[in-house]
Amino acid sequence: MKKFDVVVIGAGPAGYVAALRCAQLGMDTAVVDEYVWKNGQHHLGGTCLNAGCIPSKALLDSSEQYHRVMHKFGAHGIKAKDVELDVGTMIKRKDKIVETLTSGISGLFKKNKVTWLKGHGSLELGMKVKVTPVKNGGDPEIVEAEHIIIATGSTPRMLPNIQADGERIVDSTGALEFTDVPKRLGVIGSGVIGLELGSVWRRLGAEVIILEAMDQFLPVVDQQVAQEAMKDFKRQGLDIHLGARVKKADCSGKGVKIAYEDKDGEHHAHVDKLVVAVGRKPHTDGLNATGVDLLLDESGYIHVDDYCGTNLPNIYAVGDVVRGPMLAHKGSEEGIMVAEFIAGQKHKVNYDTIPWVIYTWPEIAWVGKTEKELKSSAIEFRSGTFPMRACGRALAMEETIGLVKVIADAKSDEILGVHIFGANASELIAEAVVAMEYKASAEDLACIVHAHPTMSEAVHEAALAVGGRTLHI
Repeated sequence: MKKFDVVVIGAGPAGYVAALRCAQLGMDTAVVDEYVWKNGQHHLGGTCLNAGCIPSKALLDSSEQYHRVMHKFGAHGIKAKDVELDVGTMIKRKDKIVETLTSGISGLFKKNKVTWLKGHGSLELGMKVKVTPVKNGGDPEIVEAEHIIIATGSTPRMLPNIQADGERIVDSTGALEFTDVPKRLGVIGSGVIGLELGSVWRRLGAEVIILEAMDQFLPVVDQQVAQEAMKDFKRQGLDIHLGARVKKADCSGKGVKIAYEDKDGEHHAHVDKLVVAVGRKPHTDGLNATGVDLLLDESGYIHVDDYCGTNLPNIYAVGDVVRGPMLAHKGSEEGIMVAEFIAGQKHKVNYDTIPWVIYTWPEIAWVGKTEKELKSSAIEFRSGTFPMRACGRALAMEETIGLVKVIADAKSDEILGVHIFGANASELIAEAVVAMEYKASAEDLACIVHAHPTMSEAVHEAALAVGGRTLHI
């Protein structure tokens, strides 16, 4: 029986990063992973690299390039004729990026001497992991470990009354594999995944209807930002319906017939494709949690302490299978934390400064608290906003939609939250994360010299606005 210092179950961003850090710290490390890509080959990287973060951003960028040619180049004096859309080439480009990154992880494993065990990993009593082949059969292999890290990720959540057929009704993975642009696309869910996928196909020419069961748009986002975003998404052509509960989706005929209900009664829509994007759930099925008495909550999340330790000694869990946001960078940091904890170090994740991003265009990004959260906690605050239309670089780029909002404690002036809707928000938010990690005040941010002209000046002006000192509006 093979024995390792650490066995990691799952090779997504949480698992493979944990494994690499363990190896760097001198531990003999193995990773068990079952993911098989669409070409039938085992791929490292989990959902994020193979069917989530990376391929979706590749298509988002392709769709934005097409949209720019069709609708934005004219303002720059650039005229384009006979523009053709080749979805097949877009998909091939996406796949090439996926293969480049996943093979890169394989190279990192070899460099750091991490053993890759291909198959489904499940827990056995006595600090053992069973590795069951998922391709071509074969007998399971049992390996032993001093420490086990569970990083099995998440899977798409489906609706009980909607049956996906993988062609006309698909989950988020299927929505990345369309071979042509559907004339009419339906999306159930207006969260991160639904908005991103809806944006891709809308920019490529599809008519998109988004059906959201909740009455509030993006409730986790500061509502001033959320309302600005919704206004612009509707201007872009996304037909967003809130409080719309889908009762039935019938694909027995041509396309998909949707029946949904809102406060005004029952309605019907007919689409060519339907994407179910109602969130994700922790992937703990087949882990044998019950067999080893691993503690899960009622939603299937693994119960962990502040250092991601489970109720079982020397067994840890990180990423989407534990509490907190399902974000790749959060999972990676937890993986690093656990690796260093095993090595006797005390690195800790600050969950208050984890940035969130929705990769629409313009993008939405935020870190920290929203106004609603602060009001519900009776925390007094001041806020300042600055519109992108008053930013010189935004005007030069023809990207004047959006705003930056900085929220600070009314007494101490410590930054409590920063919320951005605008071009490159995913990059701009990093400044706010660093500032909040160092407990900076809005005044600190306002006193930092920002290069001119840049988009980051909008962050500077919003910080000035907290103290009523904004200059350019």
